[in-house]
Amino acid sequence: MRDNSAWMKSFLADAGAILSPHGKTTMCPALFDLQLADGAWAITVSTLHQIQIARSFGVKRIFLANQLIGRQAIDYVMSELAADSSFEFLFLADSQDNIRTIADAARKAGSKRQLHVLVELGYAGGRTGCRGLDEAVELARCIERTEGVLALRGIEGFEGLLKGADNRATLKLVENFVGQMVSLARLCDAENLFAAEPIILSAGGSAFYDVVVEGLGAAALSRPSMVLVRSGCYITHDSVLYAKAVDALRERNPGLASSRGGLTPALEVWAYVQSRPEEEKLIAGLGKRDVSYDDQPVALTWFRPGGGMESPQRLSPDHTVTRLNDQHCHMTIPAGSPLRVGDMIGFGISHPCLTFDKWRVMHVVDESYQVVSSVRTYF
Repeated sequence: MRDNSAWMKSFLADAGAILSPHGKTTMCPALFDLQLADGAWAITVSTLHQIQIARSFGVKRIFLANQLIGRQAIDYVMSELAADSSFEFLFLADSQDNIRTIADAARKAGSKRQLHVLVELGYAGGRTGCRGLDEAVELARCIERTEGVLALRGIEGFEGLLKGADNRATLKLVENFVGQMVSLARLCDAENLFAAEPIILSAGGSAFYDVVVEGLGAAALSRPSMVLVRSGCYITHDSVLYAKAVDALRERNPGLASSRGGLTPALEVWAYVQSRPEEEKLIAGLGKRDVSYDDQPVALTWFRPGGGMESPQRLSPDHTVTRLNDQHCHMTIPAGSPLRVGDMIGFGISHPCLTFDKWRVMHVVDESYQVVSSVRTYF
């Protein structure tokens, strides 16, 4: 985990970019502290609950990667800004109605601090964000018409859901989208719509670190700008989804993929062998309530408590997970597998965001799997 954090710090230093890791991945203040200590500029969140957790643990700069929606959320943010002059808050917008609602609420509350907002650019069929440059520029003008109640700080987009027929096609889609973000930034710059500097150009970056920082870094605006990526999953990486993303990174940028040893899976979920009802079938005590199931987990290692083993041993790749129930994991195993009821299996997971949320306490272990500390999550 610390190696992954060091990898990100080194990459950003070389690329001249900054990081606001997505806190929703871990919702773990102890890991927020590690990320901030390694140079993170802010912590990114998605919901009011996540804002409140970050604030309760003293986070001073929060990037809301969503629109600020609802009276409670708007009131809470404005009260925090009023109470703490050192607190900085940024959020996204793709709706003029939302901008007017927030501006009206700020005026009624007598807010003395500007609310900093980034225009979000999306794409047809995607998630949030303005559908086109004209719509996005008009939203930026709408922000300017709030007469200083809201301040346009930058441009944002999320490329992580773009998917082509293969890695090359996906890369082209991402490059084109990042190019559209740059075009939007230049249009807003030409109209002098940005209210403060540095102008923030932000994308997700979790699978396309290099593409995002290179593309946004070439914006060449008339005022200083900075590239902000929001990856959260890098801190633990994983054994499937983001492992594939690194394989794609290795194809296009082998030097970056292998620098400082590369990113390493640092999150495992362990389970007992519950049953071996057939010679080539095994049931482990792990299921959809314990791990993400975007993809099946991967059986990595095994251990026999009290069996004289000094440390976990690797499992051969023919020990495969075939399906998950709520709390049962179906595995196909070779007839000669040493596994028996009561043994333990260490599974690599896919998509950390949907595994962290299954656990309230997680243990940090050393290379010998001795527990050295524990961390708490706040979902």
